[in-house]
Amino acid sequence: MMPAGYSGEVRVFAQYQRDFSEECDVAIVGSGPTGAVVAHELALAGKRVVLLEEGPPFTPADFELDGARSMARTMREGGVRTTRGSVMPTMQAICLGGGSLVNSAICPRAPEFVLDEWCTRHDLEHTTRAGLDLHYDAVADFLGIGPTPENVLGARNLLFAKGCEALGYSSEPMPRNVRGCRGSGECFTGCRSRAKQSMDVSYIPEAIRHGARVLTSVQVQEVVTEGRRAVGVAGQVVAPFGGRRSHRFRVNAKTVVLAAGCMATPVLLQKSGNLANSSGQVGRNLRFHPGVAIAGIFPERLDPQFGATQGYQSRQFLREGFKLETLWAPPGVLAVRTPGLGLPLLERLAELPYTAVWDAIASANRSTGTVRAVPGTLNPFLSWRLHPEDLGILVRALQVLAEIFFAAGAKKIIPGVQGLPPLLHSPEEAEMLKRHPIRATDIVMGGNHAFCSTRMHGDPRKGVVDELGRCHDLDGLYIADTGIFPRCPSVNPMFTAMALAHRQAQALVDRL
Repeated sequence: MMPAGYSGEVRVFAQYQRDFSEECDVAIVGSGPTGAVVAHELALAGKRVVLLEEGPPFTPADFELDGARSMARTMREGGVRTTRGSVMPTMQAICLGGGSLVNSAICPRAPEFVLDEWCTRHDLEHTTRAGLDLHYDAVADFLGIGPTPENVLGARNLLFAKGCEALGYSSEPMPRNVRGCRGSGECFTGCRSRAKQSMDVSYIPEAIRHGARVLTSVQVQEVVTEGRRAVGVAGQVVAPFGGRRSHRFRVNAKTVVLAAGCMATPVLLQKSGNLANSSGQVGRNLRFHPGVAIAGIFPERLDPQFGATQGYQSRQFLREGFKLETLWAPPGVLAVRTPGLGLPLLERLAELPYTAVWDAIASANRSTGTVRAVPGTLNPFLSWRLHPEDLGILVRALQVLAEIFFAAGAKKIIPGVQGLPPLLHSPEEAEMLKRHPIRATDIVMGGNHAFCSTRMHGDPRKGVVDELGRCHDLDGLYIADTGIFPRCPSVNPMFTAMALAHRQAQALVDRL
């Protein structure tokens, strides 16, 4: 159903010639997984939808296989955004489709025990697995989510399974939102085969077919309010990649949905007059899944560039606080994490065809931080510290990864830990990971899963939104991104965020 007189379209930077305004039922800020789901469901229901995205659209011809060039084009701050306190890089996308364009398409459901804990700790009633499974199912059917098939796993994924089996650890093919994956290992720089069902090839085109208007290269700078109600958004057109600002715009809406991500959304609220913050929780409680990785070199050639980027996982240790995964990235990105200079570095890079990289992500619920707007910009200042107990989880994860590598037949590993030898050649040498005191500054972390900066809570004094993403103290304003998570989900967050967004959209249909 398409609203009368309302046609779907995508606008790009070159089409903006003057200041403009739009009228709609719902303005959605952010075209990543959550914003795209809400846009689709509301457009399908016949609502007038405007979806706003600061980044540009990409096609396969625009993808850069060089990791550094790709990051500079698709990531905020050129892919070098970091936290302060405990320094950790965090890559956040700026493009149509958001993080779904450049992530590994990983889609596990949050464990039942995690969601039960969310409900118990945060006065929630319906955010259980039983309550969300209907919404998980709807998203899974739409995106074709299923286990990675064996014919696209490749050697580095299958060796992980072999190592886990040898040690008696459970493991399984990664559930991913792909259709016809060829195992090209290019998820990080954009799927040239378009097998990955990123939002720009799945939910957004369907939303457009049902009348949604998609505005790219527009930076929302303010949530417009009248009294206790959000009535629209305003901002400026921005040039792709450089960010030069030009024409002004305003979108008037009955309802505003912020799906800009757990860093951009609190900054936008702060810049709009500290909106929706009677609880004082906007920009607080920032959490990550900090990740660590080990590289293993095998006697046989693996050709690791072939195979699903992240095709296998182990949930064996979720209750201990970490999840294990396979991993691949462009060689230029891996080189940054490879120790040595000169000839030793060249020798290690020459071993890349024999190398697998496996990682662990931790549910670092004790490690928290804040998101604050950098004066004069819409960039966030991220303060975050790794708690000693969460450091212990990461060290334990490194120990397990080392065990799996040697059980799978690796001849040596690169632990990536300051103070240890750059190479460990046996399980006995790997015992150093248990004996050596390891500090937070000794390990190389990355944290691309971020949450909780506008958390949901049943008590308006303790959270920004309720279970349906409605802001407690501002009518007509909803938040639909991972900022509303009350705690870490313990697994990759995209699928859970989309299930929550689907639930929210279904509720919004009845309210508009």
